[in-house]
Amino acid sequence: MDANTVPTPAEAPDRLRIEAATIGYDRRVIARDLTTRIPGGSFTAIIGPNGCGKSTLLRALARVLTPSAGRILLDGASISAMPAKVVARELGLLAQTSFAPDGIRVADLVARGRAPHQSMLQQWRAVDQAAVEGALAATNLTALSGHLVDELSGGQRQRVWVAMLLAQQTPIMLLDEPTTFLDIAHQYELLELFRTLHESGKTVVAVLHDLNQAARYADHLIVMREGAVVSTGHPADIITPELIETVFGLRCLVLPDQVTGTPTVVPLDPRAATLPSGSAAKADGLTP
Repeated sequence: MDANTVPTPAEAPDRLRIEAATIGYDRRVIARDLTTRIPGGSFTAIIGPNGCGKSTLLRALARVLTPSAGRILLDGASISAMPAKVVARELGLLAQTSFAPDGIRVADLVARGRAPHQSMLQQWRAVDQAAVEGALAATNLTALSGHLVDELSGGQRQRVWVAMLLAQQTPIMLLDEPTTFLDIAHQYELLELFRTLHESGKTVVAVLHDLNQAARYADHLIVMREGAVVSTGHPADIITPELIETVFGLRCLVLPDQVTGTPTVVPLDPRAATLPSGSAAKADGLTP
């Protein structure tokens, strides 16, 4: 490979890897013998139907859940053996549900993202302030920095949590349904921000429900069903009508997006017995 060539996710070394893991909550097992990888520098989207284990996998990668069997590796080392602050400097998690302390202001909550870089004896530094200001600017929250978090709309609060994660400045970002509570314009605004961060070198891992958004922004997919990984790879290589019907029970066409050329899932009318005339080739091969 040429020194200036950026490796594809298939070629890139793993940053995170889960090997033969059994994960779940208390005595409820969600996934057994789960093995998959997060390529370094990828934008990985985890997709699948509700309850299939997407968020459980993400929480295990973030060390929120500990597998009862198997192991999780960060750059080839067991993540369970690493000090918490070391892990927190490498990866940050945007949880699906987060609660802010009463009476906290936006800038103060975002500043908590700097905790992994602080110590008991260390004062607030210029680099910390710059990280917070940059995170507020990236999420369009500078004008709201002095507002109370509990006075904001659901979408604005979601952006505050994203800003706190950005202030943490980790090379790996784990995002559990990051577009929750956002209208469609702000969903794409946030996804564009994640794409920019990915292009700057960060490894982005997101649980997404919208298949077309996943195909548009991710360069690596993990497709799950009933606690198992059923397919991984580039969206253009693995998103097919057969996969969507097997995983989601949805009959569809897969056509090229008219703007990006990425795969777009178009549901079929459930009352139709056959594909629309002239659509078979498009469904199979993304033929324009």
